[in-house]
Amino acid sequence: LEGGSEAAVADELLRSGLTPVNIAATIAKGGGGSGQDVGQVFSALFAEKVGEAELMLFARQMASLLKAGVPILRALTSLAESSPHKAFQAILLDLREGLSSGRELSVCLRKHPEVFQPFFVNMVRVGETTGRLDDIFMRLFHHLEFEREMRERVKGALRYPSFVIAALAIALGVINVLVIPAFAKVYKSSNAELPMMTKILIGVSDFSVHWWPLLLGVLLAGGIALRWWLRTTEGRYVWDKYLLRVPIVGKIVHKASLARFAKGLGMTYQSGVPIVLGLTNAAQVVGNAFIASRIEQMRDGVERGESLTRTAATTAVFTPVVLQMMAVGEETGELDRLLIEIGELYQRDVEYEIRTLSEQIEPILIAGLGGIVLVVALGVFLPIWDLGATMTRK
Repeated sequence: LEGGSEAAVADELLRSGLTPVNIAATIAKGGGGSGQDVGQVFSALFAEKVGEAELMLFARQMASLLKAGVPILRALTSLAESSPHKAFQAILLDLREGLSSGRELSVCLRKHPEVFQPFFVNMVRVGETTGRLDDIFMRLFHHLEFEREMRERVKGALRYPSFVIAALAIALGVINVLVIPAFAKVYKSSNAELPMMTKILIGVSDFSVHWWPLLLGVLLAGGIALRWWLRTTEGRYVWDKYLLRVPIVGKIVHKASLARFAKGLGMTYQSGVPIVLGLTNAAQVVGNAFIASRIEQMRDGVERGESLTRTAATTAVFTPVVLQMMAVGEETGELDRLLIEIGELYQRDVEYEIRTLSEQIEPILIAGLGGIVLVVALGVFLPIWDLGATMTRK
């Protein structure tokens, strides 16, 4: 059997009534040699990536075609022929071939984890089980649209402070490399006693001028190490945990994660997904490893028979508003509707926070910029004032 993972093959066998004892990957035999392997590596590196826009369009078109009564094989063929994206076209053709050989669509999707996330695959599997695949694809489209909008808003919120900090760093670099050395020559020729602040600035400037290759190497190595560390499970967990504590920005990230959680869990629960599987799916879409781990703790508590609200309260990541609406949803049997309302509430809250971000962050940036300018100005101009006073007395 062909599958994206051992779990995918096991699922397909179990659905066929067979219990696998051992599943091992095999290498296809045939010609090609190492040259073919090198060609595959280069083609994978420079292949056109499938973006979020293609995935959203796929979900929207599949929902429309299936709702109109078009068979799924014909729908995939039509989408593959009309797709201008070559890489996604190849994936659609592979999905069609998998369906033609008797596999389920969710199993075929799982073969392409770089495009179809587990949340997407699990939702499609629910649609196959319940016979509401068109409705599931429409909900996936709305969910992907919501995810994209939230992500763009958070990026937009971080763009302004990032630009200001980058511009400030460049300005400091220019002052450190070009301005301070020019003043240092003047101070050296005067043989005057320099203030401590000036000595520190000149020392830092001399070190930067003479050892800039070392500094550049350290910065590059640090950036690569940080990137690698963030790709690890522990690194992403620690980073996301402390990101929530960053003033102003952490509040926006927290509310955006709660909005994703509520929307994701509400949509899956509304589609007929069991609450345990719904929590697993919600943990995959919150976009924060720390909150995702707390949602997995909730899932373990629900599996033990505890209520959703009680397990959510023990995680200490949900606000009182979320907990209260969860409790009302469990009591009234309208948990899915209230969860979606929570998601919309926090989405509007994030939009408001982003609109007022510049007003919140401007005082901090101005204070920081003023402090840096004060230090540089005093370090540069204090000796000039001392020299002027000395010359005046003479």
